Amino acid sequence: MYTSQTNQLIDQLASEGQFLLLSRRSSELFTAEKDPLEFTLSNGTLVHIVAPGIIAFTPAEKGNKAIILSSGIHGNETAPIEICDQYVVDILTCKITVGHRVLFIFGNLPAMDKATRFVDENLNRLFSQAHSSASVNQNAYECARAKELEEAVAQFYNAPLSNKVQPANATPQDDETRYHYDLHTAIRPSKNEKFAVYPYLHGESHSKEQLSFLLACGVDTFLLSGSSTTTFSYFSSRQFNAHAFTVELGKVQPFGQNDMSRFTAVNTTLRQFICGEPLISKPYNNDDMLIYRVNQVINKHSDDFVLDFSDDLPNFSTFEKGALLAHETGAEYRAQYDGEAVVFPNANVALGQRAILTVVPTTLD
Repeated sequence: MYTSQTNQLIDQLASEGQFLLLSRRSSELFTAEKDPLEFTLSNGTLVHIVAPGIIAFTPAEKGNKAIILSSGIHGNETAPIEICDQYVVDILTCKITVGHRVLFIFGNLPAMDKATRFVDENLNRLFSQAHSSASVNQNAYECARAKELEEAVAQFYNAPLSNKVQPANATPQDDETRYHYDLHTAIRPSKNEKFAVYPYLHGESHSKEQLSFLLACGVDTFLLSGSSTTTFSYFSSRQFNAHAFTVELGKVQPFGQNDMSRFTAVNTTLRQFICGEPLISKPYNNDDMLIYRVNQVINKHSDDFVLDFSDDLPNFSTFEKGALLAHETGAEYRAQYDGEAVVFPNANVALGQRAILTVVPTTLD
């Protein structure tokens, strides 16, 4: 039995759907009870609130997918936050009904309030236990949050079968396929506005079906990572064998200033996906996409690290072989191929962190 205050909170969520707003303004509402808050909507959907900014939905009839949509891992990347917030509002108010289990994660709540990328540490560099590393500030909000998010993902993906609503004839092969789309926007403009980073798969095959799905979302450019990382999507891919991607949907804008017409394809396709509606996607064709492999990961090792190109140079700008990309004490970093492109250049990262990715074109077999 819940207290009258908690019951009022449940009624408010079901009538208004403002979970993210309450998580940001009154996070204590979701930590007051000893156990996570659970309730059922009028359409039979089970709501499970894990913590502020973390909410899961289970449909009345079991689907065959376990889907994570995360946003706000960087607090100033607002378009994905606004998209996911609207999904949650519409689910809580029964305007839409999920067809599969879905976990929504709004990552860095304090950074959203400050309109900054992060408060103390880059949250998207703290997964796969990196939050416990001696090289990061253990007192940072982001370290505790990364651990909390890892635990929420594990709990969601590993939910016992007995806790899932299943048909009477369910068999082990009917179990769920796991997905995680970590939604972002980029600091700088991009020649290819929407692109996705495919985490390193350790020899496993890339999913052409997933690339076709993301193409239906308006994402036509893919970066194939060639090594382990400490990003959120790599964590889900490596630890839980999820189809996971870091998805960049455009350029950073303040809350309320996004041109949402630029997100129509991804908004519609993801909504259909979580609701279990039929999806229309083209068969895989290399010619429909730009696929790159990561060639260089250039980390910053000195405070005098400098990019040797303009601060407003768009992502995917290309260089001739030998062109100077960046320098610091004791090192110069140059393009190794004609047409090598830069992605995510940022000289303001902490020492030891990635300052530039370089990529070169490739194809899938």
